[in-house]
Amino acid sequence: MSVWDELTGQSDAIEVFRAAAASAADSDDAGNSMTHSWLITGPPGSGRSNLAFAFATALLSTNPDGDEATQRQVEARSHPDLAVLATERVIITIDEVRTLVASSQFSPSVARYRVMVIEDADRMTERTSNLLLKALEEPPPRTVWILCAPSEADLIPTIRSRVRSVRLRVPAVADVAKLIERRDGVDPEIALRAAREAQSHIGMAHRLATNDDARRRREQTLRSALGIRSVSDAVMAAATMLELAGDDAKAITLERDAQERESALRSLGIEPGGTIPPALRSQLKNLEEDQKRRATRSLRDGIDRVMVDLQSLFRDVLLVQLGASVELVNLSLEAELRAAAEASQPHQTLAVLDAIATARRRIEGNVAPALALEAMLIAATRKDHA
Repeated sequence: MSVWDELTGQSDAIEVFRAAAASAADSDDAGNSMTHSWLITGPPGSGRSNLAFAFATALLSTNPDGDEATQRQVEARSHPDLAVLATERVIITIDEVRTLVASSQFSPSVARYRVMVIEDADRMTERTSNLLLKALEEPPPRTVWILCAPSEADLIPTIRSRVRSVRLRVPAVADVAKLIERRDGVDPEIALRAAREAQSHIGMAHRLATNDDARRRREQTLRSALGIRSVSDAVMAAATMLELAGDDAKAITLERDAQERESALRSLGIEPGGTIPPALRSQLKNLEEDQKRRATRSLRDGIDRVMVDLQSLFRDVLLVQLGASVELVNLSLEAELRAAAEASQPHQTLAVLDAIATARRRIEGNVAPALALEAMLIAATRKDHA
C-alpha cells in the first residue's frame, strides 16, 4: 500500500511530492537532488498536514511510495529522523522554534534525510519567523523543512522567498465522502452528508460522519439561528451557540486528555489510581497546563466552526432566494431554508453574511465571543437593511 493512498482530491500536489521523493531516492548526491524547504498551503481541511507527513514518510523510506514500518513510526511521531512542531497554543513560541532549529543541525541517523515539519507555520510572530529564516537560508545538506499554512500571505516575504510552495485545492465533496466511507467504514449516505456539511473539510467530515452528538449539536446550532425573530431570541441563541461550541470542544479534548494522562503515568511507572510521588507531580502539572491551553484553543476553534456553519446556512438561504441551481450545503434543512428565504429579501441575507464575517474578525481580535455573537445574530432580526 502506498503512503499516498489515504490522500484525496490533490492529485497534482501528490505528483509533485512523489516526483521529489523519487528524485531524492535515486540521486547519488542528496544535497542537489531536491528542494530542501517546502511550503504546503491550502484551506482548512484540505489535508495540508496529511500531505506533509506522507512526503516525510516517503523521504524517510527507501521506497518513494513509503514502507509500512516507516509509516507507523511517522504516525506515532517516533521516527528518529523526524521532528514535528504542532502547537496547541494560539501562537508558536520562539523557544519552540529555537529548539527545532537546533535539532535540524543533526545529521540523519537511519534515513537519507532529517525531516522537520511545522504544522501551523502561520502561528509564528515576526520575531520567531526571523529565527526560522536563518535555518532556511543555510540548511544542512540532508535536512528538509516542510511548513504548512493556509496561504503564502500568512508568512513573512523573506520566508516565502526561501521555500517551494505547493498550493492545495478544496477537495470535491464526492472525493471526501469516498475517503470517509472507505477509511471509517460508514454508510455512503452518511459519508456524503458529512462531507457536504463539512464543506469538504476532511477532519470535520470524519467527525460528523462518526459522531452522532457532533451532528446533533451542529443541527441544533443552525435551527437556533433560523428560529430568531427578535432581539431577545438573538441573545438567547448566542448563549445556546456558545454552550454548544463549549460542549463540542470538551468532547474533542476530554478523550485525548485522558489518553495523554494515562500514557504519562505509564511512562513514569505509576499504576492507574496509584499515588503520584511529589517529585513527579511537576511533570503532570506541566501536562495539565498544556491541556488547558489546548482547551482554550479548541473552544476558539469551536466558535469559529459555528461561524462557518452559519455562513453555510445563510449562503443556502441566499441561493434559494436567487433561484440558483447550486446544491445546498444543508439539504437536511431544506424546508426550513425555503421558509426563511420567503420571509426575507436577498439584501437582508447579504447583510447577515456581512455580520458573520465581521463577528469572525472581532473574535479573532479578542472581542468577547458572547458580545460578537449577540451583535451578529441581532443583525439577523433586522428587516430594514439598505
